[in-house]
Amino acid sequence: MANTDIGIDLGTSNIVMTMGNKGVVLSEPSVIAYNTRTERVLAVGKEAYEMIGRNPEYIAVKRPISEGVISDDDLTHSMIREFILKVTGRQLIKPKIIICIPSSITDIESRAVVEAARSAGSRQIYLIQEPIAAMIGAGININKAKGHMIVDIGGGTTDVAIVSMNGVVTSHTIKTAGNSIDRSIIKYMQNKYKLLVGERTAEKVKMELCNLYDPTDEITYTVKGRSLIKGLPAQLNLSEIELFQAIEDDTFAIMEAVRKVLEDAPPELVGDIYDKGLLLTGGGALLGGLPQLIKRTLGINCHIAKDAINCAAKGTGMAFGKLTALLDGFESATVYKYR
Repeated sequence: MANTDIGIDLGTSNIVMTMGNKGVVLSEPSVIAYNTRTERVLAVGKEAYEMIGRNPEYIAVKRPISEGVISDDDLTHSMIREFILKVTGRQLIKPKIIICIPSSITDIESRAVVEAARSAGSRQIYLIQEPIAAMIGAGININKAKGHMIVDIGGGTTDVAIVSMNGVVTSHTIKTAGNSIDRSIIKYMQNKYKLLVGERTAEKVKMELCNLYDPTDEITYTVKGRSLIKGLPAQLNLSEIELFQAIEDDTFAIMEAVRKVLEDAPPELVGDIYDKGLLLTGGGALLGGLPQLIKRTLGINCHIAKDAINCAAKGTGMAFGKLTALLDGFESATVYKYR
């Protein structure tokens, strides 16, 4: 692997990049801020994220990747270019790049990702499906004729897949994930308490208070926002049970996606999964009580991958050493090479 080879997990919420043998070299929010008057990029990543909800009218703060796909080509090109320049130290190099994408992405969406990388000056571009990358990053040997199941809960999409012999046997992607859970919390606060909260507050509540297995009224978290009735700052205590009620529909949409993939899988592979359990990766894997809820609902053991948030990015970087194996017989399923 060359020292300039770059792996990119192009997430809706975060972009994680690996470089050469250094491992993860960048992990920042997928946010870009620009001046609408001069059309000049002001900030990307953490710096731009800090501007959300605090920006004047002439500064736009955008997430150019929505629900796992590029929603604004120009802004995505600019954002990826800035991140690549950041990790390469502004050197004029033309790296080889592998980009991690959702398993259900269309050819048109794939080409948008490729063009974004090409605009950043890459000389060779590969795409790898998220379930494959996450499993490689979690250290699972996917070469053998054994079934492995992964549930990758990111910001924009949840990817559920069964992998065997280096390929995806069956998969299902839904647009219920971290960001939709945040939106459900915001909606719940508005409808029940007439309290307006921002997406950063909703994310904080989700991380601090979530308990999907045995929520209680006794544990609470102070939520601050603006009263829609008085128009003034306000705060209240939200309980675990109330948070569970707010995100219940999203949680069970993920359960149904897992059930669907199991129903579509060959029985031999389902037997493997029953023996081994399924693997949870992505930021959503850290939702409190999720493994226990899956076990109770579907009867399957669950394991959270080590460093779940960075699994897909690590696997993307490690895929440089497996290109031959992945490309032989699986180009249509896992990796695409554009010349």
